[in-house]
Amino acid sequence: MLRPNQDQVTRLSDYRPTDFRLATVDMRVQLFAEQADVLTLLTLERRDGSVAGADLVLDGDELTLVSLTLDGAPLDTARYDATPQGLTIRGLPDKGSFTLAIETRLQPQLNTKLMGLYRSNGVWCTQCEAEGFRRITYFPDRPDVLATYRVRIEADKAEAPVLLSNGNPAEHGLMEGGRHFAVWDDPFPKPSYLFALVAGDLDRLGDHFTTMSGRRVALDIYTEKGRAHEALYAMDALKRSMVWDEKRFGREYDLDVFSIVAISDFNMGAMENKGLNVFNHKYVLLDPETATDGDYAGVETVIAHEYFHNWTGNRITCRDWFQLCLKEGLTVYRDQEFSADERSAAVKRIASVRGLTAHQFPEDQGPLQHPVRPSEYKEISNFYTATIYDKGAELVRMIATIVGEKGFRAGMDLYFERHDGDAATIEDFLACFVDATGADLTQFARWYSQAGTPVLKVAEQYDADRGELTLTLSQNLAQGPAGTGTLPLHIPVRFGLVGANGHDIEPVARVGDGGTVTEDVIHLRGAETTVVFEGLGERPYVSILRDFSAPVALRTTQRESDRLALARLDGNPFNRWRALSDLVGEVLQAATIEARGGGEVRLDPAIADALIATGLDETLEPALRAQALSLPSEADIARLLGENVDPDAIHTARRAVVTAIAQRGEKQFIPLFESLVDRAPFSPDAASAGRRALSSVLLDFLLAASNSPDRAAEQYRAADNMTEQLTALTLLCHRFPEDAATRDALADFYRRFEGNALVIDKWFSLQATAPSATALQTVRGLAGHPAFRLANPNRARALIGAFAAGNQVGFNRADGAGYAFVAEMIQALDELNPQIAARIATAFRSWRCFESVRREKARAVLAQLIEKKNLSTDLKDIVERSLR
Repeated sequence: MLRPNQDQVTRLSDYRPTDFRLATVDMRVQLFAEQADVLTLLTLERRDGSVAGADLVLDGDELTLVSLTLDGAPLDTARYDATPQGLTIRGLPDKGSFTLAIETRLQPQLNTKLMGLYRSNGVWCTQCEAEGFRRITYFPDRPDVLATYRVRIEADKAEAPVLLSNGNPAEHGLMEGGRHFAVWDDPFPKPSYLFALVAGDLDRLGDHFTTMSGRRVALDIYTEKGRAHEALYAMDALKRSMVWDEKRFGREYDLDVFSIVAISDFNMGAMENKGLNVFNHKYVLLDPETATDGDYAGVETVIAHEYFHNWTGNRITCRDWFQLCLKEGLTVYRDQEFSADERSAAVKRIASVRGLTAHQFPEDQGPLQHPVRPSEYKEISNFYTATIYDKGAELVRMIATIVGEKGFRAGMDLYFERHDGDAATIEDFLACFVDATGADLTQFARWYSQAGTPVLKVAEQYDADRGELTLTLSQNLAQGPAGTGTLPLHIPVRFGLVGANGHDIEPVARVGDGGTVTEDVIHLRGAETTVVFEGLGERPYVSILRDFSAPVALRTTQRESDRLALARLDGNPFNRWRALSDLVGEVLQAATIEARGGGEVRLDPAIADALIATGLDETLEPALRAQALSLPSEADIARLLGENVDPDAIHTARRAVVTAIAQRGEKQFIPLFESLVDRAPFSPDAASAGRRALSSVLLDFLLAASNSPDRAAEQYRAADNMTEQLTALTLLCHRFPEDAATRDALADFYRRFEGNALVIDKWFSLQATAPSATALQTVRGLAGHPAFRLANPNRARALIGAFAAGNQVGFNRADGAGYAFVAEMIQALDELNPQIAARIATAFRSWRCFESVRREKARAVLAQLIEKKNLSTDLKDIVERSLR
């Protein structure tokens, strides 16, 4: 198979509109067992101001052209050049519209890339973001080309009784030979990446929703046969999302039908195609016996995210892929706010920040670094990253902090009003908040173009005689691999001054150059500023960067005693958690250094007691207490250390600290753990999930204290829900991998659930992430298991992806065998599905932070991999950037 030009770079600075304007797309898709024939009619006209006589250049990807006509007449072959990768047509009219008819022939059953039109498990499905539509037909496949679509699908009725596309159903009927057809009209102009088609024998869960203006919308979720009942929670989440978007943003759904299809082979989590969302079935299908609390929360979040895209992504889309964060970062912010309202705002914020620091911070500090709006790319699929999604959401959150709640809503209302039906840019988005509120966001815009995580330093000095507290804030952004600049940013720093009684003090503040203060936010704009708080009767505890009001690395001169006090007193739940988390993080760093040198790991009793007390504090919701007791992960510790990292020392140190805390708190943990046992029928509500989360963390401590698998084995046998059962099995596997109880439970789990692919994915993952000396041997064996299929994205991620990203000890073996194994697997995967291969390869992003032996082993493996012949553009791009 020929690969496209891997050295071609797309640059933001080269953007210009297309020479031709597209008005309508009319498609006829005929589906057969061995092929699919696609006839596409494009109505175009030359754009005003375009180059006279310019050729029409259309994108393609592994296409076979069957026929080509212009205004109904076959086009002379001398007037066009067609290759599998593109179509160029010459001599088109300079004035007036014309119709181009393009017929292509596809083989969906052979499409293992799962991009474009493919067939999996008997179901035809499309995935077109970012550049999949060009695998269906020749097309100006870019997000700023918007058109209305009319789609006719034809198939054998027995094989595919369900025929779906975007928009509203228009016609359907029978044909000769047992075939049938359905026609769909989408009245809203959309880019090609939002095109969708699904055909197959599927079950349907139906419902309806009445919008705030009284329109009745049919809601349908389609699943594999016999699984529609597992979509009930997803349907409930969809309806709650629709209500929330009306109330919070005034956004009403706009079609007669909203459909979701759950597919087992899907590269992404889900796709927001207009009116026809296609989901990885992982984020739709739920059952208490097979789904964890995390699965329920994940379904709720992803359902909401894709629905919210109807306005932030579909009705308003991106002008080009450099603006990807405009739809993804904005929509992540919206789904985070939805989850915060539906569940616990504090717990959701903690979880979001933990995800940001675990995934985006390493990306920002490593060779794959890029700004939220990149300036160039080789393969756009590689920029669906934590920086685009999670840091992009943090930028939206900062805008909301800067302009305030009312100002943010006014700016969003103006954005929807001004750009409905547009392909917009970051500048368009920011201008709406400037025009709605008068805010100056000129400096803030640098967040979109400068890569890296700024370091925010806060020093404090208290003058008791004068009753003044002085805070000195400074920022520093180091130049990283992306080389995008280090100019000062506008950093909104939310703060509070906490008195000894736990209440916030509201003093008078005066601010030096480089900053301002508005209510509870310090706006740091210069490299440094000083804030003096006057009229204080006592030295307050400084609660800084509340709710993580900016995505920065915080460094303070705060005393340990102050942070312990904040962990007890701070009225801001997020900062109460962070004060404790930061203290424990420092303990773990110090313990790692001791463990590497062969010294004894020490634990400050005051910190252990503060952690235990927070876990026992019944004034806090259980989910928040669970977060407090969840120590930083081994990957977190590696990130905090930053350089010369030894994963084995980290593992040893963390185990020792957990054990020390467990032994100190065991007598208090046991009654709390036993009080959380709940034999009432399973409920996925947030309160019940919080209790199970706290119980799970406590079980880990109790196993560490006793060094016995008995409690976990007992919970595994008694559990009546997947959350408790999987927790027990995971702890058995991770703490006692060689114990007979673990082997028996693993075998029993597989026997019970071998018919459920989503549960078996969990079975693969929990073994792949077990941090033992035999981890690589275990994963190699599982790669040969009859249930393992590399071509299935979920299964590949569950085993190879989980091992590479989630097993610090196994993947980062000192002998380099873990690196070599993953490189071998991603090379094999690259032949099947380059997109998934590239994503798993990002696990190498932090290789430079390790000690010299591992660092050289990782570099050598990457250097060998880049020399392999015929790597995909996707994988080659990641490996090249990792080595830069």
